Amino acid sequence: MPKFLDYNPDQAYLLPPSVRDVLGPDHLCFFVRRVVRKLNLGIFRNEYSAEGGPAYAPEMLVSVWLYAYALGVTSSRRLEQRIREDLAFRYLAAGNTPDFWTLNEFRRRHARGLNDLFTQVVELARSLGMGKLGHVAIDSTRIAANASRNRVDTERALRDARARIRRSIRRWQKQCDADDPNESAGLAIGSETIVRLEQQLREIPERLERLHKSGLQKLSRTDPDSRFLRERGGFTLGYTATVAVSEDHLVVAQQVSQQPTDNGLLVPMVEAVERQCSERPRQVSGDSGFFSLDNLQAMEERKIDAYVPDYNMARTLNHGGPVKQHAIHPAHQRMRRKLRDPAGRAIYARRKAIVEPVNGVLKEQRGMRRFRMRGLGKVALEWALVTTAYNLTRIWRVS
Repeated sequence: MPKFLDYNPDQAYLLPPSVRDVLGPDHLCFFVRRVVRKLNLGIFRNEYSAEGGPAYAPEMLVSVWLYAYALGVTSSRRLEQRIREDLAFRYLAAGNTPDFWTLNEFRRRHARGLNDLFTQVVELARSLGMGKLGHVAIDSTRIAANASRNRVDTERALRDARARIRRSIRRWQKQCDADDPNESAGLAIGSETIVRLEQQLREIPERLERLHKSGLQKLSRTDPDSRFLRERGGFTLGYTATVAVSEDHLVVAQQVSQQPTDNGLLVPMVEAVERQCSERPRQVSGDSGFFSLDNLQAMEERKIDAYVPDYNMARTLNHGGPVKQHAIHPAHQRMRRKLRDPAGRAIYARRKAIVEPVNGVLKEQRGMRRFRMRGLGKVALEWALVTTAYNLTRIWRVS
């Protein structure tokens, strides 16, 4: 009997005929394939014409992107590599090898269709008994933009830049006038530099106008839609991503906005839950960032049992002690009474256990601390993709 098993990596045949023999029948890639076969992808197919050569099947591209986001692979270049090297990706791609440009173009082109996938997956989960709306917890998080904090326009910086460019142009013009006409190389370099500086000078008024229209003191040159948003560690140049999560940790609504605070997001998220699920949640909870008198009144008008403390009440709930300020508005008084009651306090305490683990998974495991794409519409597409992939993994684990 030989001492070791045979080792020959250069042999022509390494894998068995069936991928399931290697990965196992319960692998996530097979579940993604089964779900995608059930989805209505007509919105993708309708955007292709019969002209030109045949394109990759939408089922394949949807499958590899959903599986990629489920694993935290958000780069199209990295995805191209994984499709060539990873057995599960090779199975979902059916042996095709789309390049990174094709993968990224599909993600960029089909924003409407990829957003519709979120709705279809939520409907699938609810048909399986998930996503019940007894208690929906809402939370927001800041996600960095694909832009440098240092490449921003301010009015003072733009005016200083205009003066600096004008000085540089005058200096180069004087140097060109003083140069020997026979030294054509030096004159050519000077002329090219002046042309480049004049082009930069012409861009200054456009950048000033864009800054004034935004109403902001600082505007990113790389991603003008991003905003400087306050978070616990200071300010982040990015976007506000919000999720509404059911008690079984299914994301039932999501959105990305430029909102610097959360109190303007509570009502839109409740309306989004109702649109996605065709049902109004019975209980809604949110942290003190979502508190406003208008929000409390809106929840009462909708007959939703809301648990949203003001800052002082939240401090008391988290750290104990008396509430420092008195509530004057009747809706505010009713909210405080609910949260002082042990039953109401227990309901509000469930908020952290429902929604914060979801944000933790999306940011820590799925890599959503920074968006890959730029612009509000494109980062909203990314957030829809990552939440759709998250819901798929939730269904896979409980089914």
